[in-house]
Amino acid sequence: MPKVYINDHEFEASEKDTVLTAVQKFGGYIPTLCYMNLKDINIENKPSSCRVCMVEIEGRRTLAPACTTPVFEGMKVKTHSRMAVEARRTAVQLLLSDHPQDCLKCPKNGDCELQKIASELNIVNNPYLGKTSNYDLDISAAIIRDPNKCIMCRRCETMCNEFQTVGVLSAIDRGFGAVVKPSFDMPLEETTCTFCGQCVAVCPTGALVERSYIDEVWKELENEEKHVVVQTAPAVRVALAEEFGYEPGTISTGKLVGALKLMGFDKVFDTNFGADLTIMEEATEFKERLENGGFLPMLTSCCPGWVKFIEHQFPDGSLSNMVDRID
Repeated sequence: MPKVYINDHEFEASEKDTVLTAVQKFGGYIPTLCYMNLKDINIENKPSSCRVCMVEIEGRRTLAPACTTPVFEGMKVKTHSRMAVEARRTAVQLLLSDHPQDCLKCPKNGDCELQKIASELNIVNNPYLGKTSNYDLDISAAIIRDPNKCIMCRRCETMCNEFQTVGVLSAIDRGFGAVVKPSFDMPLEETTCTFCGQCVAVCPTGALVERSYIDEVWKELENEEKHVVVQTAPAVRVALAEEFGYEPGTISTGKLVGALKLMGFDKVFDTNFGADLTIMEEATEFKERLENGGFLPMLTSCCPGWVKFIEHQFPDGSLSNMVDRID
């Protein structure tokens, strides 16, 4: 167990620790953008490309990225020395020099990691001005991709390739033109993307956001000439409750229906009966396969993304035992 000195405080770190993990373990803080460690699913992204986590190590002439620098016996680290903080400010200013300044209307406003770190470093003015990227928006049914806001952290690439194994996103070009996008700059809807949303979940900026239909819904609700109905799936009443601080698994049917009626929906329908019919049909098909030596195991899903994944990732029919969807 190597002893390390972080800001003049002695700690015992693990031999597997980097400076960043050691600092986090002992309650310290170093800002990061490209680094991502999802321990629950054993997925790590640390390309050391953002240079926001630079620290000063005694005995070294240059700064080192905390996310990829392993600890060693007797290591002395300064996480917030003047040189380290100035290096972080410069790195963030360079990122902002080619980043749209539309924070007030960006969907990630208030939840943007780049915005948060810029505020922490008290960046008000940017001396680095010049040419900026001018990519077209890629608007699909579920995701809006804005390459102009990509900071090349490559978190989305890691999730798409290593976790979801879809392989749609990758780093393209070099230098100023470098950006993460689908091959041949294809729109997401024309790729094998299943719109699982994992790339959106890990994106630190507004480069990848969920497409919102809120304005369209309110427009229809405000139209007095229309009779507007809504239908919810059984899982919604449970998933929604967690968003409001209830214990996982809490059923909020009454609150959900009441809220929808207050919003202005004329009728609120439940998909429970349809879900029951689906289960009955699937059970019937499974029974037939089991009794008549049909293809097993039987796979089924009402999720369009899951179906698309099977169709595109196994086009040879190796999973032809998937049951037809019952919509």
